[in-house]
Amino acid sequence: MTVQDLMTSSPATCTPDTSLQDVARTMADEDCGALPVVASEGSNEPVGVVTDRDIAIRIVATGQNPADKTAADAMTKDAVTVRASASVEEAARMMKDRQLRRLIVVGDDGAITGILAQADLARAGHEARTGEVVEEISKPSR
Repeated sequence: MTVQDLMTSSPATCTPDTSLQDVARTMADEDCGALPVVASEGSNEPVGVVTDRDIAIRIVATGQNPADKTAADAMTKDAVTVRASASVEEAARMMKDRQLRRLIVVGDDGAITGILAQADLARAGHEARTGEVVEEISKPSR
């Protein structure tokens, strides 16, 4: 089974200049906790990822006003990506090794085609792998 078989296709994205209010609104509208950040409107080249946790930890917890900030202020640059053609086992290993809850999925051209979340692994019946991933990402950062 490949990542493409489990991923959520065509995820919502934002640009580095997108306001955090718009990022949060999109997350609410799409019922998701992460948005891939693309280089520019019309581009599908990932330059990072912004999560609800990034906003809470990097902006709100440090006393900054999220209304004055953009995705670039909260995002993780150089987000980890996985090819759509990669095996589910490879993706689960990447999540485990890097303590990630989600991976941005790209095609052979490097453009975003989807997102793979640990919930996708669980829904596909990969309980053992999902358990390993959850256990590993739940450990304190090294």
